[in-house]
Amino acid sequence: MATVKIPPVLRSATGGEKQVTASGANVGDVLRDIVANHPDTERQLFGPDGGLNRYVNVYLNDEDVRVLDGLDTAVEDADTVMILPAMAGGR
Repeated sequence: MATVKIPPVLRSATGGEKQVTASGANVGDVLRDIVANHPDTERQLFGPDGGLNRYVNVYLNDEDVRVLDGLDTAVEDADTVMILPAMAGGR
């Protein structure tokens, strides 16, 4: 199972956990496993079309999955997936 680091904004949906384990062959499967175990994360992670929400950045071992194979990026048991909400603001 991959280790998934949970940002503070999602921790209330994961029982306060800073990281969880999730299984799946690729990033999409891992995120869907999180949703299956923590349903309140779904609207934060996925858009209405089922794709990754555009306000969420996901990294696999410090690599942005958007420059890899997106949700189809392969995941191994020793991998770390990090979920980061996109930050906006400023002038």
